[in-house]
Amino acid sequence: MNKKFLNKIIICHIFLLLSVSLAAVAMPKISVLATGGTIAGSGASSTGSAYKAAVSPVEKVIAAVPELSNIAKISGEQICNISSQDMKVEYWLKLAARINQLFRLGLADGVVITHGTDTMEETAYFLNLTVAYDKPVILTGSMRPGSALSADGAMNLYNAVAVAAAPNSINKGVMVVMNDRVYSARGVKKCDTINPAAFSDQENGPIGRVNYGKVSFNARPDKRHTYQSALKLGIFTASLPEVAIIYGYAGINSEIVEAICNTGIKGLVYAGVGNGNPSEEVLAVLAKASENGLTVVRASRVPGGPVTLDAEVDDTKYGFIVSDSLTPQKSRILLMLALQKNLAKPAIQQLFFDY
Repeated sequence: MNKKFLNKIIICHIFLLLSVSLAAVAMPKISVLATGGTIAGSGASSTGSAYKAAVSPVEKVIAAVPELSNIAKISGEQICNISSQDMKVEYWLKLAARINQLFRLGLADGVVITHGTDTMEETAYFLNLTVAYDKPVILTGSMRPGSALSADGAMNLYNAVAVAAAPNSINKGVMVVMNDRVYSARGVKKCDTINPAAFSDQENGPIGRVNYGKVSFNARPDKRHTYQSALKLGIFTASLPEVAIIYGYAGINSEIVEAICNTGIKGLVYAGVGNGNPSEEVLAVLAKASENGLTVVRASRVPGGPVTLDAEVDDTKYGFIVSDSLTPQKSRILLMLALQKNLAKPAIQQLFFDY
């Protein structure tokens, strides 16, 4: 073989190896933080509805999608392994602390959280207010366990990693990726109990979509988020003030509301009818509780539209706060964080308009 030709072959091989190595180095580092949920669940039948959530560890969840290695350098960590109806504030605090640490130390370019769908929107919104960096944080999960005939978890995880790795995902806050759609943490809601297309944002729609890992955005979140938030947690925070939610309905017994107000809670979200309206009897109870130092937020059980300040209820007179377009469950989160910062009521009200 000609020596010059052999040298060319050797140079080509070296160039190829260098190219592969550089490509591997250039791959974004994505940390998958697992919390359990249906995406880590399994059932006895591929066509039955019965299954047990949170049985597979993070290593198994990641291994089920080997294609992830083609788009990112993946690391996995088990934060907890629960059904998301068992999600607690302590897990939120642990997630927020770990994500901030990963970004602060440069250990991740993006984070994906595998999560049950029942409280996914709440975890997403909490992190949207407490992650102190503009890097992508994506929550995903599945409506069907991996043992199901048409399981959705593998594609959701692949797409979530793709969004976390995409350069145009920076500075968009925490997002939820489900069923090929990308949603902002503030607006996303679970709107179906069993369908894979279970999530939506009635007010704003999805901010983007992802098709087999190809990411495109058509909008930005309409509120401030993450590192812009005034609510970033101190490193030694171990708990948050207790805030309860009461669901309004026709004929509600005001004594029940009064009993809850007197349990020692620091804040109350009243999910009223219509524009967050309480009955006259409940209004009297809430007004007294507010006067005695309880922070009261008027939200609505209606799935769309804002609760407006000083409409049918004189919020200024009673010292109430309105939720704007936040759901009752997200209003609770914002109020807990605001109370933890010992903010005055006018400042808290402004947070509901800003975040």
